[in-house]
Amino acid sequence: DTMVKVVAIALVCLALTEGSMGFVTPASRCFTPTVLRQSSKAATEADNVGMASSPLKREKILKEPALWEYNFGLQDPGLALPHGLKSRESAPETYAITEEQIRTLEEDGVVHIKGVFDEEWVDYLRKATAHQVDEPHFWAFAGTASKLYDYIQRNVWQTNRAFADFYYHSAMGSVLAQCGRTDEIRVSTDLLMVNPNKGFKWHQDNQNGPITWEEGIRFWITMDETPKDYGAPVYLKGSHRNNVVDEQAVFVDVEEKGLESYRDELLEFRTMPGDMLIWHPRTIHKVDGPSDGIWTSYRRVLGGTVAKGGSTYHDKRGSGGVLSDLGRHSLQDGDKLQSSFFPIVYPRFDDREAQSRDSGEVGRSPKDIVAKLGGLAGKASGDRFFSFFKVLGSQSR
Repeated sequence: DTMVKVVAIALVCLALTEGSMGFVTPASRCFTPTVLRQSSKAATEADNVGMASSPLKREKILKEPALWEYNFGLQDPGLALPHGLKSRESAPETYAITEEQIRTLEEDGVVHIKGVFDEEWVDYLRKATAHQVDEPHFWAFAGTASKLYDYIQRNVWQTNRAFADFYYHSAMGSVLAQCGRTDEIRVSTDLLMVNPNKGFKWHQDNQNGPITWEEGIRFWITMDETPKDYGAPVYLKGSHRNNVVDEQAVFVDVEEKGLESYRDELLEFRTMPGDMLIWHPRTIHKVDGPSDGIWTSYRRVLGGTVAKGGSTYHDKRGSGGVLSDLGRHSLQDGDKLQSSFFPIVYPRFDDREAQSRDSGEVGRSPKDIVAKLGGLAGKASGDRFFSFFKVLGSQSR
C-alpha cells in the first residue's frame, strides 16, 4: 500500500508541482485589490500562429500526445545558435541591467525586464520548443497526461541539447547574476511550459531544487505575447518579506491574517516575446487561464530556479521540495552545490559538466525516484498533494 501511494504521488506530482506556477489555493473571499504597473506595458491580444479561425468554436492549438509517441534518452533538434555562437565553444553573451531594476526585485519581490532576448533567440527557443512538443519526452508524461498543461517537462535541459545550449551561451546567466548580486549562477531546476489549461491561484514556489529561499532566484523567459484576457502573472507586491506563510506551504490563502499589507497591491505583467520575469521564490503570485481551459494560441515559457554562488546542497527528502531534485547524483546534505546535475552557466559553462550531460550521465531513473519519494508516503504528505485537484480553477478572484 505504501509503494502504491509513492508511485501515485510520483505520477501526479513529478512534473506538476512547480508548474507555471505550482499549487493553488482554496477559493478565498473576494477582495478588490489595487492593480499596479511596474515596468510592464499592456499588450494587445495575442496573434500567434495557430489562432482559432472561427470565433464560434474554440479549439485547442495542441493535442495530447499518444502514449506511443513519447521518447526516451537524449534529444537534439540540431539547431544553430544565434549570432554565430558555437555550441560548447563560445562564451555566454551578456546583457546589462540597471541598479533600479535590481532594487525593484529586492523591494517588490519581482521585476519585469523587457527585451533581453532578440528575435533570433526567440526564434531559437520557439524551434526548440516545437521540436520538444513534436517529439515528447517520457519525463513530460505525468504533467501532460494530467491535462494541466498542453506540454510540461521538468529539467528539459538534461534531455534536450538545445535548451542546454541556451543556458550555456545566452545572456540568461548574466542577467540573473546581476539580479542576485552574485558572481556565479547554476541551474537548480527548470521547466518548459506550454499553455496552462487551468488557472494556478495564489501560491509561493517551493519546487526550487535542493536550495533555500535566499539561495534561489526564479525566472521566466517568454516566447509569446500575453493574451488580452488571461495568462498574465500577478504578484503580491513585497510578499516575499511575509513571515506568515509556512515554508512548506505551496498554496496560499491571501485572506490569512498577516497578509493584509500585501494583498491589496498587485503587480500584473503582460509579457512579450524575449522578456524575462524574475522573482523571489517566496513572492506570492497566480496566473489565470482561459475560463474554458482552451488555449487557441501559444503561451510558451522556459522557467525555473537558479542558485547563486556559494549555495549548498539541502537534502529535502520527506518534504515536497524533493520533487525538483530527483537526479541520481551523489551530493549529500551540506555539500557545496557543485555538480553537473546543477550546471554552472555564469560566468561560463564548465566543459566537464557539459560532457557529463552529453554522455547521458546526468538524468533520473525510476529506482532513484522511488527512493527519494519514499518519505512522501505518509498521510500528511499524500493529503497535501492530492488536495491539489480540489482547488484547481481557470479563473481566480
